[in-house]
Amino acid sequence: MASDKPASGEEALIARYFRPLATDPGAFRLDDDAAALKPDGADVVVTTDAIIEGVHFLSDDPPDTVARKALRVNLSDLAAKGATPAGFVLALALRSSDEAWLKPFAAALGEDAVQFACPLLGGDTVSTPGPLMVSVTAFGRVPPGKMVHRSGASPGERVMVTGTIGDAALGLAILRGGKVHAAASDKAAREALVGRYRVPQPHVAMAGIISDHASASMDVSDGLAGDLAKLCGVSGVSAVIDVGQVPLSGAARDLVSRGVVGLETLITGGDDYEILCTVAEDRIEAFAEAAQRVGIPVSSIGTVVAGSTAPKFVDREGREIALERLSYSHF
Repeated sequence: MASDKPASGEEALIARYFRPLATDPGAFRLDDDAAALKPDGADVVVTTDAIIEGVHFLSDDPPDTVARKALRVNLSDLAAKGATPAGFVLALALRSSDEAWLKPFAAALGEDAVQFACPLLGGDTVSTPGPLMVSVTAFGRVPPGKMVHRSGASPGERVMVTGTIGDAALGLAILRGGKVHAAASDKAAREALVGRYRVPQPHVAMAGIISDHASASMDVSDGLAGDLAKLCGVSGVSAVIDVGQVPLSGAARDLVSRGVVGLETLITGGDDYEILCTVAEDRIEAFAEAAQRVGIPVSSIGTVVAGSTAPKFVDREGREIALERLSYSHF
């Protein structure tokens, strides 16, 4: 007689923590070697991002925030492509099967899977002697031919960005100590900035709006300046950005006004996970109104221009600001 008892420690771990998250019929309760995802007449968009201990999260970050970040950075990519979530697969490299870490990790992952309608479809768990690694591959659906690429930006279009920029970089700086930690004395503001670093807020509600109105789009993961340069490079254009129009939170603006950090820190820091896109002038009003209806603020920060040089960042007097670096880089 066949036994229902898992045959290995890995299977026991999967059954206990992750099988409850596999609610889509195509996941086959994680009992098979692969999952089946139905396109339902749409194009399937695929994105993958890994987060590594010591690189994308700190070793003492709560496990629930690690889980949420791992999934949400991928949902941010889908939203920027105009795609709605369909499901994800998870690869998890662990030093040990520690229940005190895995239980809150799996619980938070399950909560986000429900909140964003993105069920677990499958994956793999392995042991590692090195840093913990969580890799998510997410799948989304977009109407045929409607995925929004990084290419497509044209001279004369407006450069738009959601939310606020630089909060996550400040949150990381607070966690690392130093002058930002010392200067951010307001507890609520400090917690808000740390929250932006640990738990991104993917703008899933923007997916259809991006698909309908944006000519080029990507999410801001490595820093606004560097990611804009990537978008412009692929589109074969440049841009002029008014740094005074870059949206900042109250906490970030306070730290800048007191000279604790400069604007360069905010526009080149990573982990914002806002959406950066270009929109034709005659679609700006409809774009902004649609974003307002779903409660997501959008800001016009500059203009796409002809050329192949890196985007130019200027102050309120039109003077160019020289940036020592454009973004975070792994290498």
